[in-house]
Amino acid sequence: MNYIDSNLKVVGTRPIRPDGVDKVTGRAVFAADTRASGMLWGKILRSPHAHARIVSIDTSKAEKLPGVQAVVTAKDFPEIASEEAFVGEGPMNFRDLSGNVMARTKALYEGHAVAAVAATTQAIADDALALIEVKYDVLPFVIDVDEAMADNAPVLHDDMFTGGVTPKPTKASNIAKVVTFKKGDVDAGFKDAEVIVEGTYTTKPVHQGYIEPHACLATYAPDGQITIHSSSQGHFMVRAYTAKLLGIDIANIRCTPAEIGGGFGGKTLIYLEPVAVALSKKSGKSVKMQMTREDVFRGSGPTSGASIDIKIGAKKDGTVVAAKQVLKFQAGAYAGSPIGPGCMCGFALYDIENVDVVGYDVVSNRPKVAAYRAPGAPITSFAVESALDELADKLGMDPLTLRKKNAAKAGTKTHYGVTHANIGFEQVLAAVETHPHWKSPVKAGQARGFACGFWFNIGGDRQPGYRRLARLDGDDGGRGAWPPGREGADDRRRHRFDRLHLPDRRFPGHLRHRNGGDPGGRESGRRVEKARRHDLGNPRRRRRVERRHGVPGGFQRRCLRAARSGGDHAQGGPDRWPDQRRGLSQRTRRRGWIRRAYL
Repeated sequence: MNYIDSNLKVVGTRPIRPDGVDKVTGRAVFAADTRASGMLWGKILRSPHAHARIVSIDTSKAEKLPGVQAVVTAKDFPEIASEEAFVGEGPMNFRDLSGNVMARTKALYEGHAVAAVAATTQAIADDALALIEVKYDVLPFVIDVDEAMADNAPVLHDDMFTGGVTPKPTKASNIAKVVTFKKGDVDAGFKDAEVIVEGTYTTKPVHQGYIEPHACLATYAPDGQITIHSSSQGHFMVRAYTAKLLGIDIANIRCTPAEIGGGFGGKTLIYLEPVAVALSKKSGKSVKMQMTREDVFRGSGPTSGASIDIKIGAKKDGTVVAAKQVLKFQAGAYAGSPIGPGCMCGFALYDIENVDVVGYDVVSNRPKVAAYRAPGAPITSFAVESALDELADKLGMDPLTLRKKNAAKAGTKTHYGVTHANIGFEQVLAAVETHPHWKSPVKAGQARGFACGFWFNIGGDRQPGYRRLARLDGDDGGRGAWPPGREGADDRRRHRFDRLHLPDRRFPGHLRHRNGGDPGGRESGRRVEKARRHDLGNPRRRRRVERRHGVPGGFQRRCLRAARSGGDHAQGGPDRWPDQRRGLSQRTRRRGWIRRAYL
């Protein structure tokens, strides 16, 4: 986080939370509180094996059970092609996301979803799950990251060939990719070092532990319109992922965010929503699903466990001259651990001339990992800071003094290529040095710890126009967010911002990130605006498309009637826009503000 040398208006104050009253009075509605008339209860059958080939699934007995109205397996979901994208807070392959929601040819971890039912009661749904017969061919499994990298380890994916290396391997392995960052000459740096410390550090997968389990309510209407209420850190993300996994036009999905009982990054993926929509489509009724605490731990993502080898060399005066790090991150059953940020963050706080960092993204028979508070950074910082403490002890130097001597400052170039501006690390260390917690005497039997960390933030597509909302914190999922401008408004107008709430929306259709705001995301904003301008049939006008939602209602109705006269929208889509606009006047076509959401 950049150091801000100015008068702070919010930090250090006690601002009023607009969602506070509802939460303390119990009026706040969470996903598990949502109900619908005649709704069904959805339940998921999970694999008892860590690694097994699915030979067959017989759902006939469950389908005949009175009260059961829908059963789905992987065959009820479309085949998704491999498509890499950086969405949410990390890399994602939509094919893998689909496979994680419902297992296809293999169950890759204990708790992997293999089938789901919708019934009139939860008890009937549980009975139906017990009637589903699944034949497994149990396979050897691996859960340790070092063992998963071994040559003789059981391979999870026959089509996974390590990326980031040349030449590309021809043998499948559990190493999804290799990430490398280098700066200077590490070998020469270690030759000049007078003191060297080496060590191996390990961490275990840690679940985010949010109080509220995952829950959702989905309704698939007869006209193909879908409504989802869910517990999530971003309803735009829920909408985009669900549309992708089910092959549905994103404009046909409306997502309403409920209050969220914690997330910490763990609710930036989807698990239940596509299954609930599929069950609702098959049954013709609303379907509610919610995980038990056991389901949360068995089927949703923790952060990565890791094994880290580190080597640091320094002069006797404390100047660090070389640093080397090898990180091996568990990704779970599918590739996509936060290995990139892990490689970038460990040494980013320090001005080191020679750095060599190598990271491995490794799959194993565990649930797919999810973000957890600066994904990857705490893991690598634990290893670097521990090694620096050992180095300080070996040098006979105060650990704070060692960090001050090697602190990055404005103009320091990192090993991953970025040059720091106002990083503010020196100011942080100065504040620590003068703080009573650092200067006070330590009692017998007690100790004082000291460590530093770095995070560069990850932003995504922002929501242009409309009521742009800035997140109040990382766990509200946008529901308890403040509109930008509240902090700068005077007391007379501030209450207007407090009364704004986050509405449900079907558009715009190009938002993929978990929230609607990306501070400093100008480039992402331009990409969104360009895409929307094309989608709305207005590539020529330079006015901001999102500002046109305030046109008169009569004009909207006239365009609606004219657009409908051009063809059946239900049978069309983006390619039908020329036909739908056939009945419009030249002025109307030129303005080009029509949205599919009105049709």
